[in-house]
Amino acid sequence: MVQFSTARLDASFAALSDATRRGVLEQLGSADASITELAEKFHMTLTGMKKHIGVLEQAGLVTTEKVGRVRTCRLGSRGLEEEAAWIEARRQIWNARFDALDDVIEALKRKEKVDGGQSE
Repeated sequence: MVQFSTARLDASFAALSDATRRGVLEQLGSADASITELAEKFHMTLTGMKKHIGVLEQAGLVTTEKVGRVRTCRLGSRGLEEEAAWIEARRQIWNARFDALDDVIEALKRKEKVDGGQSE
């Protein structure tokens, strides 16, 4: 079985759990932006946006670079492949469970049909 980095997954999912941070990632997917631009777009204070960027940076999803007085944000170099693989593994487990449940339900339906036909 594939081993996943618990700390990395925790940091990524914590970062992705907030709608504003997901929106920032979408925005940065289109173009780099300064913290000021992001704060204006999301109607937030600079301090609030800096905190969101810090969470995204800690998760490795965003990088920042300060040039003069402007801190520019861009998507981090790592993607979400490990997180996607973790989700896919869980999806396969759930699909197997649902398939097994379908088999049980079908067997019960067949049995009910047989038992129902015998009592007439």
